[in-house]
Amino acid sequence: MLLPNQTMAPLLILLLFLCLGSLRPTASADEQFSFNGFTNANLTLDGMATVTPNGLLQLSNATSQLKGHAFFPAPLQFHNGTAAMRSFSTAFVIGIIGAYEQLSSHGMAFVVSKTTNFTAALPGQFLGLVGSANNGNASNHLFAVEFDTILNSEFDDMSGNHVGIDVNGLHSVAADNAGYYDGATGAFRNMSLVDRKPMQVWVDFDGRTMQVNVTMAPLQVPRPNKPLLSTTVNLSSVIDGTAYVGFSSSSGILFCRHYVLGWSFRMDGAAPPLNVSSLPAMPVTFPKPRSKTLEVVLPIASALLVFAAAAAAFVLMRRRRMFAELKEDWETTYGPHRFSYKDLFHATDGFSDARLLGIGGFGRVYRGSLPKSKSAEIAVKKVAHGSRQGMREFVAEVVTIGRLRHRNLVQLLGYCRRKGELLLVYDYMPNGSLDKHLYDQHKLALGWGQRFRIIKGVASGMLYLHEDWEKVVLHRDIKASNVLLDADMNARLGDFGLARLYDHGTDPHTTHVVGTMGYLAPELGHTGKASKASDVFAFGAFMLEVACGRKPVVQDARDNHLVLVDWVLDQWRAGKVTAAVDPRLGGDFVEHEASLVLRLGLLCSHPLPGARPTTRQVAQYLDGDLKLPELSPTYQSFNMLALMQDQGFDPYVMSYPMTSITAGTMSQMSDLSGGR
Repeated sequence: MLLPNQTMAPLLILLLFLCLGSLRPTASADEQFSFNGFTNANLTLDGMATVTPNGLLQLSNATSQLKGHAFFPAPLQFHNGTAAMRSFSTAFVIGIIGAYEQLSSHGMAFVVSKTTNFTAALPGQFLGLVGSANNGNASNHLFAVEFDTILNSEFDDMSGNHVGIDVNGLHSVAADNAGYYDGATGAFRNMSLVDRKPMQVWVDFDGRTMQVNVTMAPLQVPRPNKPLLSTTVNLSSVIDGTAYVGFSSSSGILFCRHYVLGWSFRMDGAAPPLNVSSLPAMPVTFPKPRSKTLEVVLPIASALLVFAAAAAAFVLMRRRRMFAELKEDWETTYGPHRFSYKDLFHATDGFSDARLLGIGGFGRVYRGSLPKSKSAEIAVKKVAHGSRQGMREFVAEVVTIGRLRHRNLVQLLGYCRRKGELLLVYDYMPNGSLDKHLYDQHKLALGWGQRFRIIKGVASGMLYLHEDWEKVVLHRDIKASNVLLDADMNARLGDFGLARLYDHGTDPHTTHVVGTMGYLAPELGHTGKASKASDVFAFGAFMLEVACGRKPVVQDARDNHLVLVDWVLDQWRAGKVTAAVDPRLGGDFVEHEASLVLRLGLLCSHPLPGARPTTRQVAQYLDGDLKLPELSPTYQSFNMLALMQDQGFDPYVMSYPMTSITAGTMSQMSDLSGGR
């Protein structure tokens, strides 16, 4: 006879096993699973990905420039015994919470991948899926549905709020603005991916017809009959045998949180429906709307009185909030450099889309008009900043750089601070950035005379920064996209977001490697210390870029990196250096000037800092005041690609902008022309 305790013990053990089993995803022979929340879920996580205490799968947190992945741990068989693709279906509920309302960092994606190892992938616009070197490669064996909240022109994105179907890279094979088709009327309803509300998504693949359907809707709306996206994708050439399913996300300069609330998946059938009522709740980001009960029960007369008073106060407060700014006592000394938000708002017609000049990773740039200002035409850049840390030093540097005055520098006129934004005001450059004129085939090619004048103008501006101003200014990011052209096509060096100032005769104490690959001096790979010589190196790459019409580092069809300096050097060794001149000129150039520019570009790009000319010598060579010396014999064995790799520059990022996030808050000002 069993004692009571002996009777209860087996029952308790059985009950414990049943409870633990209910906390894991359901899986069966037909390969399906379902998560209504992720508490104790069996997933493979990496990077920022984690499961919150209330059961949310959180792919990213408040950290910038990182990535996170979450995968079902077991690989699934995507081919049957005859090697034909199997159908699959998945349903999930996601939510995105950005640093600011209606402003997010980069997006997230549902992923089918041959591997769960994404260590070589990049954050930011690459969504933690690929790197700049392997984007689009067939060897990726990758299928994804992206929910992207930033417009990236390098991937031909259609908008900053779109859904796309991706194969082996970030150039979507099909895309549309986020939204759904109303089941009652058939009308298309827009959805905001960053409105901080959960949204449900269905992805269905038919292995027989190779058709992919992507459907989405707000959480409480039934599944629409018409999908948002429907296209044919031959996944049999993408997914070979088994693959993993999961999610990927990444953050950029602004932090962003990406959540998955629930997820179901099934091979060869419809994904199990999610129990919407049992899903964990998104974090509360705004107070709940005020109850209107009191307004209903209060006497009509009192209600009218209160309403009238509230309406008057609301109008007044709204007007004040509309133009409210952040001002602190320490800013009083910067008065002449501070613009009022009200003036900038009216100058840009309320920051209307019609005034938008461009969108970059750091914010939007608008064209404006200030009738009462000496500079009637301005460019206003809205930069988000979520922390007061370092803001005082940041504004001090903004104001200091605003004192620079030179005909070949873009004039920084001042700033304004409002809520979570910093607004920077510049002279407007009507002809945009130089790189657009060099590489846009729809624009008329710049003549040699224009190119030579632009090179000399930038050299003059650089001499002013290095030698002729009261402090030494290291620009640290000299390149064609940071050179703007005024109404007369005169060059103006801009984008002082990475600049550093120090007194003449002292050490700059700069140890962060910042800038863009191809323009970075090789010594920065092991010292990290910027100098006038490293600026001269970047100017050398810039001269070759302008003369040859080619970028300093390019990638060929076989993923090999070709360095412009090495190519021009080969032409010089062969005794035909001017053969490197941009073929778009059709041979119409001044040969001795072209030879001077190309040989001086090579001299400035010397691997040894001490062998490069000073900034003043560069200006004198270009003006003809000094005779350019012959290139030294050390060039006979010089190879820049090998040298960059030897100095620690990783080859897979050689065409990817390397802007250090730890370079200080001044890095927020990069990309002044609206996009890099």
